[in-house]
Amino acid sequence: MVKELLKAFFFIFVAEMGDKTQILAMTFATQYRVQKVLLGVLIGSALNHGIAIALGSYLSNVIPLDNIQMAAGILFIAFGLWTLRSEDDEEKKDNKKSFGPVLTVALAFFVGELGDKTQLTAMTLATDAVHPVFILFGTVLGMLATSSLGIFVGSIIGEKVPEFGIKIASSGIFLFFGTLKLFQTVPPKYITVINIIFYFILLSVSVYLLLKPTLKSRSAGKRLPMQEAAAALYIQANEIKEAVENICLGESQCKECMEGKCLIGFTKKALKSATEEGTYILPSEWENMPNYNSKNFEQGKVIEALALTISHLIKYSYSSDENYVVSKVRQALEIIAFGEPLPFDGNIKRYYKTMKKRNERLYIRIRQRVEEIN
Repeated sequence: MVKELLKAFFFIFVAEMGDKTQILAMTFATQYRVQKVLLGVLIGSALNHGIAIALGSYLSNVIPLDNIQMAAGILFIAFGLWTLRSEDDEEKKDNKKSFGPVLTVALAFFVGELGDKTQLTAMTLATDAVHPVFILFGTVLGMLATSSLGIFVGSIIGEKVPEFGIKIASSGIFLFFGTLKLFQTVPPKYITVINIIFYFILLSVSVYLLLKPTLKSRSAGKRLPMQEAAAALYIQANEIKEAVENICLGESQCKECMEGKCLIGFTKKALKSATEEGTYILPSEWENMPNYNSKNFEQGKVIEALALTISHLIKYSYSSDENYVVSKVRQALEIIAFGEPLPFDGNIKRYYKTMKKRNERLYIRIRQRVEEIN
């Protein structure tokens, strides 16, 4: 039982390294609390893999074991090659966050894994399992582990992530075990020197052709998907941080930084937490934000920072979590600009309408700047 669980965990962990759903987990963690993201991963993966394992168990009862083992070997090799494919053409899909954090993540993972190599790996493992339930436990734990790693990687930023190395290692493990299964199950009369040489030539050519686009991108200095996702989050937070720091009056006027008692001081500290520690969802103590502005900040600089913040929310979607760092920054800047935070539920037209009612002149300047940024 434990052996099957660990086997399933290992293969799913390897299959998911650097995959789109690991990047998805990292992105969700910048908008929702990590606990809610992982709970969503747990639910979505359990449903997805449960279907695959039930189907795999059924197949094992109607197809001879030797044929299943041979098919498993071929599938493992296919998974290994699949891992090497370039993901440049894979478009990110906008996820409507209208079901709450847990259901949104669960739905994204359930749909994202349909027909994916991870679901097919779960089904393959179930075909010769004695205890399919433990295969399910192992696959779900593997998904949770890779998602947690993706979130951690996102927090330290993808510039130093050896994603290409991860891709090669993951592929190599699948190719090794797939080849081993074939050598154990293919009838001995077919295992000849010529066939072995032909097999490895064919495998080598396939690996080269699949790696060629990625190698081309690397030689051109192009970043891989996980690096792109992590770096984008980091760059956006830094741009907003720079604009906010530009608003700060400095110690020459304030004598000393009041941090939590000053809206800009509070905002600078929150953005520092995001850029240096990867904490995009702030702890509960950050809810006590100053509710009024007592300083004479330069309006043009406030408009610039608020426009950058709104632009971020338009481009990378709204988070319903009140402690999402960008939402906190937006609220702080709104208090400075309008005297109070404005209601925002993700509907940008409604938000602009409210802003226009508060101060039409400011609304025109902010909207114009947002359109220029976008």
